[in-house]
Amino acid sequence: MSIDQFKFSPIPPEAEAVRAEVRRFLAEALADYPPTRRAESWMGFDAGFSRRLGERGWIGMALPKRYGGADASPFVRYVVVEELLAAGAPVSAHWFADRQSGPQILHYGTDAQKAFHLPAICRGERFFCIGMSEPNSGSDLASIRTSARRVGDKWVVNGQKVWTTNAHRSHYMIALVRTDPDSKRNEGLSQFIIDLSLPGITIRPIKDLTGASHFNEVFFDGLTLDADALIGTEGQGWAQVTAELAFERSGPERFLSSIALLETLIAEVGRQPDALQAKEIGRLTARLFTLRQMSLAVTAQLAAGRNPAWEASVVKDLGTSFEQEIPELAQLLLDVAPTTRGSSEHARVLAYLTQEAPSFSLRGGTREILRGIIARGLGMR
Repeated sequence: MSIDQFKFSPIPPEAEAVRAEVRRFLAEALADYPPTRRAESWMGFDAGFSRRLGERGWIGMALPKRYGGADASPFVRYVVVEELLAAGAPVSAHWFADRQSGPQILHYGTDAQKAFHLPAICRGERFFCIGMSEPNSGSDLASIRTSARRVGDKWVVNGQKVWTTNAHRSHYMIALVRTDPDSKRNEGLSQFIIDLSLPGITIRPIKDLTGASHFNEVFFDGLTLDADALIGTEGQGWAQVTAELAFERSGPERFLSSIALLETLIAEVGRQPDALQAKEIGRLTARLFTLRQMSLAVTAQLAAGRNPAWEASVVKDLGTSFEQEIPELAQLLLDVAPTTRGSSEHARVLAYLTQEAPSFSLRGGTREILRGIIARGLGMR
C-alpha cells in the first residue's frame, strides 16, 4: 500500500454534465431555505424532498436500470451528492439507503430482496438505517454481542444497537449480528434486513445538544425473522460490512458537514478581510480542495471494483478534523458569539455547528479506530 494511491482523479465529462441540472433544481427547490436549515447538511430529514429526488432519478443512480436505477457511474452519483450537500439540501431520509443499503443489497442480496427493496429505494419511498454500533462496542464492531439464533426455519434476535441514525423514521435496518455463539471477534457474524415494524423491536430516540433526535437506541427482544431476512452468506458479515464502510467513510459528506458555516463566515468577513482572516480562510479552502481530490480518488477505486478501506478511513479522519475546526476558527476570526436567539444568521449557524461538531469524529468510526485501520493499510502494524 502507498499513499500514492490518492492520485488525481478528474470527474469524467459525462458525470460533470449533470451538475448544471442539479444546481437549477436546487436553486428553485431551496430558494427560501435559510442558512440554519442548510447547516443540518446530510442530517436534514424531508421525506417529500427525497421523493422529488427519486422522481428525477437522483437516488440509487448507480443501481441497474431494471431496479429503477440509471446504471450511472459512481462519479455521476458523486456530482449529485456534492451539489446536494453544498446547498445544504435535506437528504437524510434516503441517505443510508442510497449510499450503503442499496449497493449492499445489490451485491449480496437474493433476487427477491433486490426486486422488493431496490425499486422503492430508487423512488425515494423506502428508508434504511444501519445497525452496527452497540453499547460497550462503539466503533469496535468485532466486539458486538447482539445475537441471532436459528429456531426451526426462523431466526430469533436479541440484543441492542445504539447511535442508530434515523431508526425512528426508517422502514428497514441492515443489522450486523452474531450468528455463531462460540465465535470470537470478527468471525461468526452475519447481516440481516430487518423490518422495523415487526413486534419485538423498541426504538428510543436520543436527543443531542441541539435538541434534535437523529440518533436512537434500538432493542431486539425475541425478534423473529424469516430465513429470507439474511442478506449474503451466513458467517460472512464482517467481509460484507467492511466493504460497506468504504462507501460510508469516503464521500463528500465527510468534509462538507460544516460548509454552511464556512459560507456565512466568508459573508460576514466580507471582501476586505484582515491578514489573519485571509490566511485562515485561504487555508481552509486549500484543505477543502485537497480533501475533495482524496475523496474522488477513493471514488475511482470504488468504480474500479476495489475495496479502499484504509484510504476511505484517511478521508474520514482528515475530513472530520477539518469539519470540526471550522466552528473554532469562526470564533477566532470574528467577534461573534454562537447563539440560537441572535438576529445574525452566522451566529445561529455557528451555535448549531459548535454543538453538532463533536459528533462528526464519532459517526462512522472513531478517530482512534480509523487510525488503526490506516496504520495497517500503510504496513505500520
